[in-house]
Amino acid sequence: MAGAVTQDDIEELRRLLQEAKRPRVQFILSSQISTLEKVVQDEHATAAAAAAATEQVPKVVPLEIKKFQPIVQYITLATFSWDQDYDKVKIYITLEGASQDKTEANFHSDSVDLKIHDVSGKNYRCSVPKLNKTIIPEQSKVLVKPKRIIITLKKADGGNWIDLHKKEDKFKAPAMDKDKDPMSGIMDLMKNMYDEGDDEMKKTIAKAWSDARTGKQAEPPKYGDF
Repeated sequence: MAGAVTQDDIEELRRLLQEAKRPRVQFILSSQISTLEKVVQDEHATAAAAAAATEQVPKVVPLEIKKFQPIVQYITLATFSWDQDYDKVKIYITLEGASQDKTEANFHSDSVDLKIHDVSGKNYRCSVPKLNKTIIPEQSKVLVKPKRIIITLKKADGGNWIDLHKKEDKFKAPAMDKDKDPMSGIMDLMKNMYDEGDDEMKKTIAKAWSDARTGKQAEPPKYGDF
């Protein structure tokens, strides 16, 4: 090893320097010792710099590549039929080629959402966001047959459903405040009907308001108005 041999040389030269008697020999030995000491210092400095550079090299951390998840496109199944008995509602969807293991049904107390994947390379979806009445999700199910899909909804309270979808009453009268003037409630209802009505209804309500303000008695409706 070069470092160990050079150090041994320095020690040997120092011993010779102590025994030397002639000034010229002493000078030569001292010069050689200084040269070798500088070599040892340079070697130590080079080794230290290399070690420091090795410690400062940043570690390469591999990037985690996440797999791209494509957005699933669905074709809406808006046409279907349904029937009911006292305890259940059944929805019938005509679709050929669907499979049970690629069909996903999400039941909630007031809605149902059905997703059918990979039917000849296409995905389908059928949903009822607001059912007419509540169901029991845990007892509802979907059955896939060769040419159609049957969704069975377990009614929470039994009885008859007038429709599959829940429909809001467009002209539902607001709750009456017992301390409020009854005529004010009627006027609010009339205003609501005016805002939501068609042109003919708006004309009829406007005429009624006008007659009420002038004190004119409204004419009875004709048979052709119905």
